[in-house]
Amino acid sequence: MKPIDVLAMAKEKGVKVVDLRFMDFPGVWQHFSVPIRELEESSFEEGFGFDGSSIRGWQPINASDMLVIPDASTAKIDPFFEIPTLVLICDIVDPTTLQPYSRDPRYVAKKVESYLKTTGIGDTLYIGPEAEFFIFDDVRFESSQNRAFYELDSIEGAWNTGRDEGPNQGYKPRYKEGYFPVPPMDKFQDLRTEMLLTLEELGIDIEAQHHEVASGGQAEIDMRFKPLLEMGDQLAWFKYVLKNVAYKHGHTVTFMPKPLFGDNGSGMHTHVSIWKEGKPLFAGDKYAGVSQQALYAIGGILKHCKALCAFTNPTTNSYKRLVPGFEAPVNLAYSSRNRSAAIRIPMYSSSPKAKRIEFRTPDPSCNGYLAFSAISMAVLDGIQNKMDPGDPLDKNIYDLPPEEMANVPSAPGSLEESLAALKADHEFLMKGDVFTQDVIDMWIDYKIDAEINPVKLRPHPHEFSLYFDI
Repeated sequence: MKPIDVLAMAKEKGVKVVDLRFMDFPGVWQHFSVPIRELEESSFEEGFGFDGSSIRGWQPINASDMLVIPDASTAKIDPFFEIPTLVLICDIVDPTTLQPYSRDPRYVAKKVESYLKTTGIGDTLYIGPEAEFFIFDDVRFESSQNRAFYELDSIEGAWNTGRDEGPNQGYKPRYKEGYFPVPPMDKFQDLRTEMLLTLEELGIDIEAQHHEVASGGQAEIDMRFKPLLEMGDQLAWFKYVLKNVAYKHGHTVTFMPKPLFGDNGSGMHTHVSIWKEGKPLFAGDKYAGVSQQALYAIGGILKHCKALCAFTNPTTNSYKRLVPGFEAPVNLAYSSRNRSAAIRIPMYSSSPKAKRIEFRTPDPSCNGYLAFSAISMAVLDGIQNKMDPGDPLDKNIYDLPPEEMANVPSAPGSLEESLAALKADHEFLMKGDVFTQDVIDMWIDYKIDAEINPVKLRPHPHEFSLYFDI
């Protein structure tokens, strides 16, 4: 869609307001709105000004002015606003140099797609994330100088089997048994379907929706794979739609990886494949029907996984899910059907077009543009340097004896560890100027200052259970 087409669509739909959206550094969609009369063809080149110093991880106050440049190809009508509103996803530009802003996550994703073509390896990187989430009925939390708590609730929570609900009708999924009984055990079929249909109406192709393993309303809706940048845009819409559909019905959605103790956390298994001139490059005659290039791609992810986790598992809470011996795939190995491996080769179809690799370690708290870009750069580095992933591990990793487990490397155990790995291993990300040193440094500094240190400095509520009577 070109700018003139966007203006025609706005007129046809009776649009009165334009909502300009962009992704901040940590990964939360931001927006501001202008009257439709402010949108002209020239706006798609000249943009709109805003204060970049108020956005996390961006400009200092003495250099705060920035521009958003709308991307005409992203135009959609918002499905929730009462007033007809056109939404345009924007790129960020420095108003003095008119150059793209290095810390704009969407710009990083654009550079990956450009870099791929210069390598000659392929022309399209397809990404297919499976973002899990929780649907809760009530959430309360506080963290102050002398008080800290959180409390979550759900009509589906196994912890509510004894609650007086006037009447309590039972039908609450037992811990780790939410995958996936029919209603009345599953309370959110209609809600997930509304989410699915809203996404489809926005032009986002959905493959399936279902309940997930955990009690308390865990769910998954799978988007059909799309090119990297497009999927980054779609993941932003995905989170927005799910949160707003839930909110409309008196529920709340969270993509926090581990909101519940003692049950499964939310992952975002991410499928990756490379195509060239309309042909899939990951199908072949090697292990599990993949090509040598696919095996090299696996080698790249395994080699750089610890550094990747700084972007794919970017919160302190992420590592409450990534715990050895539990459900999360922390072991750096690959297999065809073994879901306990960090990388799996799905075997649902023998079609060459379906051949891809599935990286199972990421979680949905990530900034999609940055996470997908980092994964893709590891894949390309593996192919370029012919990184051998070693032999597949087709055993259940969790049943291996200690002497065998000692030979299987593991994902980082904390955000601090993953950031240290990123600091030591980021040259592969900087090829083609995709990630810059400025982006790497600011990511590490922001995460340490805004997340790691504040969590470190606060007593944990469970510490009172352990230590108050010492």
